[in-house]
Amino acid sequence: MATLVLTAVGTAIGGPLGGALGSLLGSQIDGALFGPADREGPRLQELSVTTSSYGTPVPRHFGTMRAAGTIIWATDLVESSEEAGGGKGQPSVTTYSYSTSFAVALASRPVATVRRIWADGNLLRGSAGDLKVGGTFRVHSGHGDQQPDPLIAADKGAACPAFRGLAYCVFEDLQLGDFGNRIPALTFEIVADDGAVSLQSIVSPAIATGSADRVLPGLQGYSDSGGPLQAVLDSVDRVYPLACDASGTRLTFFDGHPAGEPVARLPEAAVDLSRESFGAVSGRASQRRADAVQLPGGLRYYDVDRDYQAGLQRAGGRAQAGRSRIVEFPGALAATKARKLADDAAERAGWSQERMAYRVAQLDPAIGPGQIVTVPGKSGKWRIEAWEWRENGLELELLRLPYLRGAETPTDPGTPASPKDAVASPTTLRAVELPWDGEGSMDQRQVFAAPSSATSGWTGATLYAERGGSLVPIGGTGTRRSITGTTSSALAPGSALFIDRQATLDVLLDATDLVLPTATPDDLASGANRAVVGEEIIQFCHAEDLGGGQWLLSGLLRGRGGTEHVAAGGTPAGAGFILLDRKPIALQPSEVSDSRVIAAIGLADNEAVVAPIMAAGRSREPLTPVHGRAVRDSDGSLVLRWTRRSRGSWGWSGTVDVPLNEQAERYEVGLGNPDAPVVTWETSEPWLAIGAADLAALHGEHPGKPLWVLQVGSHARSKPLFLTALD
Repeated sequence: MATLVLTAVGTAIGGPLGGALGSLLGSQIDGALFGPADREGPRLQELSVTTSSYGTPVPRHFGTMRAAGTIIWATDLVESSEEAGGGKGQPSVTTYSYSTSFAVALASRPVATVRRIWADGNLLRGSAGDLKVGGTFRVHSGHGDQQPDPLIAADKGAACPAFRGLAYCVFEDLQLGDFGNRIPALTFEIVADDGAVSLQSIVSPAIATGSADRVLPGLQGYSDSGGPLQAVLDSVDRVYPLACDASGTRLTFFDGHPAGEPVARLPEAAVDLSRESFGAVSGRASQRRADAVQLPGGLRYYDVDRDYQAGLQRAGGRAQAGRSRIVEFPGALAATKARKLADDAAERAGWSQERMAYRVAQLDPAIGPGQIVTVPGKSGKWRIEAWEWRENGLELELLRLPYLRGAETPTDPGTPASPKDAVASPTTLRAVELPWDGEGSMDQRQVFAAPSSATSGWTGATLYAERGGSLVPIGGTGTRRSITGTTSSALAPGSALFIDRQATLDVLLDATDLVLPTATPDDLASGANRAVVGEEIIQFCHAEDLGGGQWLLSGLLRGRGGTEHVAAGGTPAGAGFILLDRKPIALQPSEVSDSRVIAAIGLADNEAVVAPIMAAGRSREPLTPVHGRAVRDSDGSLVLRWTRRSRGSWGWSGTVDVPLNEQAERYEVGLGNPDAPVVTWETSEPWLAIGAADLAALHGEHPGKPLWVLQVGSHARSKPLFLTALD
C-alpha cells in the first residue's frame, strides 16, 4: 500500500492527532482542484490591537515578537479633578483626569520579559523600562510557581487566580489623558526565549516523543495563534522546508533540503517485464509542469528592523507581472534574511514541479520516507515523497530538489516611522517677573515660568502657585523646554550705555542639547538675545559653545528693561539664567496673584520642584528717571532736573515724549540714604528748585550727603537716580 510521509507521522502520534497532519510535504488536494490562493499561510495580524472578547485565543510566542494581548481584568475609571483660576473676577476652570488599572494576557506559555510597549502607535514604555505617562507596570512571566498579583487579589479576594502557565502584565493607575481617557490599543515587545527560535520548542508538547532538531536560521521570533499542529508545521515548512522520518521508534523532523551530501544512492532502476506500469524498459518516468502561477512571488513577515511591522520581500527583489502568490509567515526576521528565504521558496517551488516515478527491486532499509537520495544517470538531489509495493518491485515517487542556494543579498528594510524613545528626566524650573512690555493690563504682574529638563525625554509638568502655604494648580507647561542654566562666572559691574566688548559671561545650561544663538548689533537693536541673569536683563552678541553645556557669552549689552541699577552692582556666579527669546510661559496674573513662589511636578519628579519668582514686583514698578542734572541759578538756588521714563516699552529713541502709564505724575526728591532720607520733597514736574537759604541750611546740617529723585507710581516707587551731592 502507498505510504505518504506524514500519514506515517499521524500514525506515530496517534490519538486525536492521528492523521491530522495530512500531507505536510505533498500537494494539497484543494490547491490541485481550485488553484493556488493569492496568499498562502496564516495571515499576519498587522499589529492587531488589544482585545477583551471572551473566547479569544491567547497565542504562544517564541523568541522575540511584537503582539497584542487580551485584557483579562480591569477596574472602573478613576476620576480626579483640579480647579484653577477663579481669582479677581475670573471664572475658575476644573480639569478632570482619569486613570485605570487592568491586566493583559500576553502568551499561553512562560516568557522571559517585556521590553517596549506601544499605545495607539506611540511608545508607552521605552527600551529603558520607563513609562511615558503616570502609572506603574509589572510583568508575571507565567511559570508554575507564579503567585497572584496583589492588586487583582485585593479586588477579587480569595477567588483571585494566579494564572499559572499564562504570561500577563498589570498596569496600575495608568493615566489616560494622552489616550482620550480610554484604555489605548496596546502592543508589546515580548521576549519569550533568549536566542534563536527552535522547531523543538514550537512543536512541544504536542510531539513529546519525537525529535525536531531542524535548525531555523535567522528566525528571531514566531507566534502560534492556535489551531491544529498541521497548520503550524505547514507555516514553517513554507519558509523552512521540513522532512521527517517515521520509520523508527521516534518521529524525527529534519531539514527538507539539507545542504550536505545525500544520505543514500538509489540502485539501478528495475525493468517491468509485464509492461503494465510506467517505464517498462527504463524503470522510471519523469514529469515536469511549467506552471509559473505555482511559484511564490514574495514573503510577508514581521520586520525586526521596523519595530516588528509587517514587511514584504519579493523573490528576485522585484514584483513579477501578473498574479503572484505571497507566502504569509508569522515570524520575525531581518530584511536580508527574509529576502533570502523568499528567493529560496521560489527556487524550491520551481524545481519541485519536476517529479519522477522510479522502480527498484529492493530498497536499503536505512532509507526511509522523506530522505534525500541521488538517482543513477540523473543529476541533482531527490527526496522520497511516497512509495508503493507492487509485484514487479518497489515504486518510488521522487521530488526534485533545487541545485544551489545563493548567498544572501544585503537588503534595506526601509526607514521605519518609529516614535521617539527618550527617558523622562526631572524638571528644572525658574521663574521671573519682567517689566511690563505694554501688552495687557499695566496694573497686573507679568510673571513667566521657564521650565526645562536635562533631556528631550521630558514630557512636561503641571505648574502650581503658592497661596496661603499650599500649592494651587495653575496649568501645564507643555513639552517645549526653555533655555535655562546657571552662571559659572560673576558678572562684573558695568554700564548700560554701550555694548561691552571686553566683558564675558560663562553659562552652564541645564541640558547639553540646548543651544544659544549669535546675533549682530542690529539684531540687538531689534530686541534679539535677551536673557535674564539673576535680576538683570542683558543682551549678547556672541555665544561660543565650549562643550558639555558650557557657553561663553560676549558682546554684552547690560541693564536692559530698566535694570541698569542691577548692572551697576554686578551679579555673582551661580545666578539663574533664562533666555527670553525662547518665550518662557506667561502665567495668568489672576492665577499667580501675589505669590512669591511657583512649583512644578512632572512625570520623573519625586516631589514638587519649587522656584522663587526673581525680581518680584518689577512689573508695576516705575522705571528710574534718567538724565539727571543739577544747576546753580544766579540767585544762589539749586535747580534739579531729570527726564521721565515710562513702563510699557523696553526701548526709547529719545525723540518723543513717552506716555505716563501711571495714575498721576509724581516724584520724590530726597537727601541722604534713599531707605532713610533726612529730607524729602514731592513734585509733579520733572524738576525741583531748592532756594538759596534752604540750600545753605542743608549744607550746614548735612554736608556731603547725596540728592536723588525717584518716580512715585500707582503701585510702587522706582529705584532712585543720583543727582548731586552737597559740597
